[in-house]
Amino acid sequence: MKITIIGTGYVGLVTGACLAELGNDVFCLDVDPHKIEILNNGGVPIHEPGLQEIIIRNRAAGRIQFSTDVAASVAHGEVQFIAVGTPPDEDGSADLQYVLAAARNIGRHMSGTKVIVDKSTVPVGTAGRVTAAIADELKQRGASHVFSVVSNPEFLKEGAAVDDFMRPDRIVLGCDEDELGQLAREKMKRLYAPFNRNHERTMYMDVRSAEFTKYAANAMLATRISFMNEMANLADRVGADIEAVRRGIGSDPRIGYDFLYAGCGYGGSCFPKDVQALVRTASEYDQHLHILHAVEAVNDAQKKVLVDKIKRRLGTDLTGRHFAVWGLAFKPNTDDMREAPSRPLIAALLECGASVSAYDPVALNEARRVFELDLQDRPEQQARLRFAKTQMEALDGADALVIVTEWKAFKSPDFVLLKQKLNTPLIFDGRNLYEPAAMTELGVEYYAIGRANVEGAGAPA
Repeated sequence: MKITIIGTGYVGLVTGACLAELGNDVFCLDVDPHKIEILNNGGVPIHEPGLQEIIIRNRAAGRIQFSTDVAASVAHGEVQFIAVGTPPDEDGSADLQYVLAAARNIGRHMSGTKVIVDKSTVPVGTAGRVTAAIADELKQRGASHVFSVVSNPEFLKEGAAVDDFMRPDRIVLGCDEDELGQLAREKMKRLYAPFNRNHERTMYMDVRSAEFTKYAANAMLATRISFMNEMANLADRVGADIEAVRRGIGSDPRIGYDFLYAGCGYGGSCFPKDVQALVRTASEYDQHLHILHAVEAVNDAQKKVLVDKIKRRLGTDLTGRHFAVWGLAFKPNTDDMREAPSRPLIAALLECGASVSAYDPVALNEARRVFELDLQDRPEQQARLRFAKTQMEALDGADALVIVTEWKAFKSPDFVLLKQKLNTPLIFDGRNLYEPAAMTELGVEYYAIGRANVEGAGAPA
């Protein structure tokens, strides 16, 4: 099948590459010529495990191409996936300017029947706006080509997006009930047939419900994370171990273990943006989402927990103190720095007068770019932030180690060397990578999230 993918970000590039891997003829469009140049030269503009290998293999087979040619992209695909960004607007709502621009381009250039697929995460009602934008362009041209808009939200985890796409636990498709909608449904059913051979994974529903499903799913996952973070903070106070609690409640099949790990807050391009967008949508319908307002507040506060622990141990004035920070990306196996907890943490340490040596296995280049922007009005603070080439180099001369991202390489370091490099054997662990008892045995002073070893544990506030 001939497929066009509009947008080569995380969603678009993974979708295009994986559909090409299944034998489809895929045309990937992006308005950024730099991105297209990287892709045409065999590179990948994002870090996603397994993605580059798939792209190289399918470029060699002639099943995927990359271009900035809008007219050619519309002419190519009988199915047009819109997978552009929907960044948060100033009021928290999803900014649909790129989605609607893509729709207008389709209407401006299309000839013949098309199925347009909203793959971007979009608010309820967006399919109607996309339909109107395309119809308006066709009207201006005096054309009468037929099309149908389908909602097909993605459920990809950064760092595991290729596996998630190739082994989906569900495929959500929202189609209209009219004749064109049913034709679009059949075309999408044929496209996704390879995933349904063992058992049916596709869930069919109306378009608005499909749009809502994506937001509801991410809001639920964000809620679980914030709930566990609140429980962890209470565990610190009452002297409980949140890891034992997690195992205890996760064993209940009604709850399960996923997204129950306490830490220093969630980040990335999805959860923060989608929770805000759902809250904004609710306000447009005079609904107040009490739980999601609390989820946001808890997460904002959780990103300060490590700094609060550092200040309680070392004081509020950190002038002259030097910290090693392990982990900058918002999660492992990605270089995504959007809403990463490392950003407010490092900013707070610098604000308190400290210096920082930071390391991440993948995100160093993106981190440099992001922190240059974050600190562009604070050159004196920027001078106190440097980036180490290795995780052990980051420890040189540090008064403490702060762990922010749970990369596998951080889980079993050489603790003897770690103690030698640190001025003080002191660790603040925002991801609970180590066992407190083991750290005590090694002679390391260890502060984690909800692990029953915080000062004052067992004493009510």
